[in-house]
Amino acid sequence: MGAATSGARSDQWRERYARRLWFSDLFVLVWAAYGAQIVWFDGGNAQVAIREDSRLSDVSYWVFSGALVVVWMWALSLVDSRSHRVIGTGAAEYTRVANASFTLFGFIAILAFLTRVDVARGYLLVALPLGILLLVIERWLWRQWLIAHRSVGKYSAQVLLVGSEESVTQIARELRRSPSAGYTVIGACVPRGIIDQTLGDTDIPIMGTIDDVESVVHTGAADTVAITSIGDLPPMRVKQISWSLEAGRQHLILAPSLVDIAGPRIHSRPVAGLPLIHVETPRFSAGQRLLKRTMDLAMSVVGIIVISPALLILALCVKLSSPGPVIFSQTRVGLHGTEFRMLKFRSMVVNAEALLAGLERDRDAGNEVLFKMKNDPRVTPVGRFMRRFSLDELPQLFNVLGGSMSLVGPRPPLASEVALYADHVHRRFLVKPGVTGAWQVGGRSSLSWEESVRLDLSYVENWSLVGDFVILLKTAKAALAPAGNAH
Repeated sequence: MGAATSGARSDQWRERYARRLWFSDLFVLVWAAYGAQIVWFDGGNAQVAIREDSRLSDVSYWVFSGALVVVWMWALSLVDSRSHRVIGTGAAEYTRVANASFTLFGFIAILAFLTRVDVARGYLLVALPLGILLLVIERWLWRQWLIAHRSVGKYSAQVLLVGSEESVTQIARELRRSPSAGYTVIGACVPRGIIDQTLGDTDIPIMGTIDDVESVVHTGAADTVAITSIGDLPPMRVKQISWSLEAGRQHLILAPSLVDIAGPRIHSRPVAGLPLIHVETPRFSAGQRLLKRTMDLAMSVVGIIVISPALLILALCVKLSSPGPVIFSQTRVGLHGTEFRMLKFRSMVVNAEALLAGLERDRDAGNEVLFKMKNDPRVTPVGRFMRRFSLDELPQLFNVLGGSMSLVGPRPPLASEVALYADHVHRRFLVKPGVTGAWQVGGRSSLSWEESVRLDLSYVENWSLVGDFVILLKTAKAALAPAGNAH
């Protein structure tokens, strides 16, 4: 009885959220379809379209727009774009919306060709991008609403972790990094579980042993069971847990300890009843490098042209505020470990590097490898303002233009920092360092060294063009609401 109640309660928010998306999608598509019709036909294009095909009339297009909305809604449902598995995090929701829309309009084009109905192409060319744009904006707004609620524990799956103490602790830590994903850890079942105790140095309550999973679930405490390690569970035990869950209301997740690996690199392949997980090794093809370089060139050229007045003003401010050169050039380590000269507006006094040794013991930010000091006495007043909004880094656009840096990538380190790297950290040199990156939008100076490395290596091993655009958007947001700096 308790499990059923919990399952119903769990499904209620999922159903309510899907219903809200359904009505919002309908509202958006009505505006897109009829808006495109009004925009296209208001300038006299209706009569041109009707003359091209006498079977169509003004009324026909009003009916066609209504039918388009209905079929478009149906297409979004067919691809499960409102499924709880894709909402809240990741790009799958937006990808499904776009794919369903393009597929639908492709079918319409083919059907119009086969039936020789000359539907106004201009109308379709307006309706498709307008509809996709409005749908993505609408879904994004709902996602922000959902994330806000999930940050306080609402609208989330209640997860019971099952496995070894080490694996449970690791998976719990990773899930808590991303509350927007919608998984709230409520407890754990471990091999030597002692009820009413917590797991190690965490606040995760132990609810029993591996043999107590079914009873814990049936109390209604959890609606999702996540198996974090199968070494402590024989295959039949995993099956028994799966059979005990109420179909459609309670869920089973296999959570292998594969962290910082993006979805495109993971493929599941069933072989003789075994769900084998294939993890592709990171590849950087010539096409990928050409695509990234093309984006860097285009955006850096446009950026330099657009912000050239601001660059001139900042250069004058630096020159007039303190003695010394306007541009500070420093040797950093880049692609494949080669050194290059990184450009920045000078934000410190001229002899800043000579004063560094005397400040090491007074550091109060950064981490064990990166030196940071919140009130660094070497920073000039103008430099402090520029650093707050990352304006001192704008000259690095010329590094991007020259090819030594990319717009997005790992943080460019000093040679003295590289000397302290463990072997695996050198993988960050597989790509060019970036003006911004996951390290900048992920916490900057508040990050520990391990977290900084994790973000950089995750970026290197899972690079995508869409991911670069997301980081650039997050960088703009972080620059407007700065919380720290990682120079």
